[in-house]
Amino acid sequence: MSGAPASTVERAVADAHRREWAFVLAATARVARDLDVAEECVQDAYLAALDAWTRDGVPRKPGAWLTTTAKRKALDALRREQTLQAKLPLLVEPDETDPDDDPDGDVVPDDRLRLIFTCCHPALAREAQVALTLRLVCGVATGDIAHAFLVSETTMAARITRAKKKISGARIAYRVPEPSELPERLDAVLTVIHLLYTTGHTAPSGARLVRGDLVERALDLARMLRVLMPDEPEVGGLLALLLVTDARRLSRTDDDGRLVLLQDQDRSTWDRAAIDEGQRLVVAALRAGRPGRFVLQAAIAALHAVAPSYAETDWPQVLALYDALLAVWPSPVVALNRAAAVSMARGPDAALDEVEALERDGRLSGYRYLPAIKADLLRRLGRDAEAAEGYRAAIALAENEAEREFLLGRLADVEFGDPGSS
Repeated sequence: MSGAPASTVERAVADAHRREWAFVLAATARVARDLDVAEECVQDAYLAALDAWTRDGVPRKPGAWLTTTAKRKALDALRREQTLQAKLPLLVEPDETDPDDDPDGDVVPDDRLRLIFTCCHPALAREAQVALTLRLVCGVATGDIAHAFLVSETTMAARITRAKKKISGARIAYRVPEPSELPERLDAVLTVIHLLYTTGHTAPSGARLVRGDLVERALDLARMLRVLMPDEPEVGGLLALLLVTDARRLSRTDDDGRLVLLQDQDRSTWDRAAIDEGQRLVVAALRAGRPGRFVLQAAIAALHAVAPSYAETDWPQVLALYDALLAVWPSPVVALNRAAAVSMARGPDAALDEVEALERDGRLSGYRYLPAIKADLLRRLGRDAEAAEGYRAAIALAENEAEREFLLGRLADVEFGDPGSS
């Protein structure tokens, strides 16, 4: 195999990091039995790829190459510490016929679920479970995880470090739990996959609105979990939520990458097969009774998906579902989303009262959508000067360039007037 230009190798390594990180880390963790060691070995493998692929060319299966290299490094580390068990060499083979080395094989997806369930161990605090899994299994940047939890990047990095140390110190087993252990971990696992999806659906930072690699990874994990737990309504609800929401992906930006609001999207481009599949899952989950937060969110998304237009959405039913969702999941973010539905069902005045109450509450301080939604309500009420103030606050918090450009456009509308805005 001949070598490859450095620029080609750098692109291949970056692409492999986006696509293969979860596969490689999960397979390596099964060998290393230690998350810190596994993460270090995987990082070393990616560094080694820069030299090896420049010399020998990019391999046909980059993920397989990285997995083999990282697992070998993990075995070397275990040998150095004289803790290698006699059976561990059987877990890694040097040739590419080993199914563990093939990211398209059947074993690796199980490895990813195993690592997710390990990170979601009940011995860890819930936020630590979710943050650790997003960082390790999903490869989400610490800063983006911090955005999701409305904390600083330094605080989130410390939480992740503590969680890894606790797993190592408590010798938490690297395995899929027994069936009797699944219920106490399931909600955290569902939360991880949902946050992974939302991080890809609207990237907290960067030039692109959507990170397709994270979206696809979340959908893949949701489908795997559905296979593992086919009779669990919330698992079906999560998969339905992701399918129905992602069905709109192509319509969320225009040809220039600018954000397009739901009310302005071309519904003919929506993926009807995904919507139909999601609807079937929603109906089945609702029939099971006592719907949880993912089933209710999926039901709301499905109402948006089947409406002929934004104005013709069944807003009273959307609001009723938000009321049910708020009862089972009393989150300020849910309350903010509910306020947006109130604005359509009862008018912007009623919604503004609720948004201002959330402002006084303080829990959404630093959450970019709070001032953005308030500004939109003020704009609809003709209070342009106050709306401009809200848009400026939202712009200061927005780090995604597509969102910033949209908000800057809204700000220009209320500052200089736009006869077409409404």
